[in-house]
Amino acid sequence: MSGQLKEVRNRIKSVTSTQQITKAMKMVSAAKLRRAQDAITQMAPYSRKLQEMLSNIVSSSSGEMEMPLANERPADRVLLIAITSDRGLCGGYNTNVIKLTRTVIEEKYAAQHAKGNVTILPLGKKGYEYFSKNNFKVIDNYWTVFSNLSFENVREAAIYAQQSFLEKKYDRIEIIYSQFKNAAVQEFVCEPYLPIPRVTNEAGAKNSDFIFEPSKEILVEELMPKILNTQVFKAILDANASEHGARMTAMDKASENANEILRALKISYNRARQAAITTELTEIVSGAAALQG
Repeated sequence: MSGQLKEVRNRIKSVTSTQQITKAMKMVSAAKLRRAQDAITQMAPYSRKLQEMLSNIVSSSSGEMEMPLANERPADRVLLIAITSDRGLCGGYNTNVIKLTRTVIEEKYAAQHAKGNVTILPLGKKGYEYFSKNNFKVIDNYWTVFSNLSFENVREAAIYAQQSFLEKKYDRIEIIYSQFKNAAVQEFVCEPYLPIPRVTNEAGAKNSDFIFEPSKEILVEELMPKILNTQVFKAILDANASEHGARMTAMDKASENANEILRALKISYNRARQAAITTELTEIVSGAAALQG
């Protein structure tokens, strides 16, 4: 009986120690989430307006001027930019990004993948490790972007994608990442990156009229790469906030689960202790009765 009590005490001590760790990780993630959320909240409207402006310019300038980054061609070679995190313990966050990437390949680019024409550009350690181990074609130059998160580091990956598209290494480039909604909700999306998507003429689409100063050609040449760099940076900030939100939620759930386990272990411990005390009293009473007899 004493061995059983010791085992339960050790389990209680272990679960309590784990709960302290999960609570600390939750607090750290909450602090990081506030900073990441502020960054994406400030960046999102700016990025969204730039992207809308770029799409409208490309659509309104169809045939008027040469825009290599907007040239449509058959998607024989595809590059998928998959944004994951460097660390785990964030629930299903990384798994969902990887799962969506595989779904996109299987549903949209199965023929290209069968020919070996689908390449993954992972941004984040978890995606790099998974796709490398599972025999995907991987660009391994930019996966450390989160070790020093800055616009300059993200810009290098974006420039590589743009240059590769211009050199016709890839005919289609898409970004797969998690859009941050709130601490508990992330939406995993696949967005077109290159060629630059055009505004459709569906109902509700905006027909913007821009006044260009200096000329449209100069502005497009200067602005287009910068807007595309900003689009990747916005996706990185979205992913960063989503990671911290997912980790905070996961650690909160882990702490709650630890409470449930502790409650069950303490009940088990008290029952075992009561049984041990009852056994000892019975032995004492029996011994006293034997002596009297």
